[in-house]
Amino acid sequence: MYLEIITPDKKVFEGEVNSVQVPGSKGAFTILKNHAPIISTLEKGKITVKEKEGKEHQFNVSGGVIENLKNKIIILVESV
Repeated sequence: MYLEIITPDKKVFEGEVNSVQVPGSKGAFTILKNHAPIISTLEKGKITVKEKEGKEHQFNVSGGVIENLKNKIIILVESV
């Protein structure tokens, strides 16, 4: 899967990942390969990204929006 995390100022993360866990408005959820298309709002919390090489990144965000379509994930956040 391909992931981009973008703020109004800059692109925070870009690359191939195995999974993404986000703080959804109705609770945290994880997106894996071939996940159904989704658009959701995000609450204040932590985004956890697991790269293909096994590296893990965490980003504290203050809210935003996530879109997943055909294994391309775009996360727009207010701040990181």
